[in-house]
Amino acid sequence: QVQLVESGGGSVQAGGSLRLSCAASGRTASSYAMGWFRQAPGKEREFVAALNSNGASTYYTGSVKGRFTISRDNAKNTVFLQMNSLKPEDTAVYYCAAGRIYFTTNYYNTNKYDYWGQGTQVTVSS
Repeated sequence: QVQLVESGGGSVQAGGSLRLSCAASGRTASSYAMGWFRQAPGKEREFVAALNSNGASTYYTGSVKGRFTISRDNAKNTVFLQMNSLKPEDTAVYYCAAGRIYFTTNYYNTNKYDYWGQGTQVTVSS
């Protein structure tokens, strides 16, 4: 069992930055692939970024490449999402997720993640 708690959300103007954190609890938390997803009002939850258990492989959706960076500190069982050059269209609730993922295509799929956090709101104003 893995429990995830996100933090770091807030309100920022366009062009600003935020850093989200996801604290994972559980003996095997560091062995899971981790992902960030987001859901805007009236829209489906969508993939943002993910990385494998040791952090060596990272994956991003096209709209955030070059602006967002995902990383993890396994010693602290924490995953981060550094978000720079934020845009109003980045406004959403951001969720952290954990899963045992072995194929590249599965990192992008919400159904492949077993554990989810409660979400943190990110609001970007123009």
